[in-house]
Amino acid sequence: MPLSELTVGQHALVTALNLDPREVDWLRAVGLYEGARIRVLRRAPFGGPLHLRTASGAEFAIDRQLARRVGIALDEQGGA
Repeated sequence: MPLSELTVGQHALVTALNLDPREVDWLRAVGLYEGARIRVLRRAPFGGPLHLRTASGAEFAIDRQLARRVGIALDEQGGA
């Protein structure tokens, strides 16, 4: 399932980064990597970015187009 489909408040585990190496490097630098637990804090209207929080407490926004290429699995335990 792509990250772009999560709704506000949902928790997920990142399973895949289907991106070019430069994008992967940026996401890893902000705390989004395979195995990371995340939570959606806000979704901007009209296809705007997603505001995320990682389990380590980092918060950032990610473009919806980029989020479509990040694979996730729902995380019922939470943790972000």
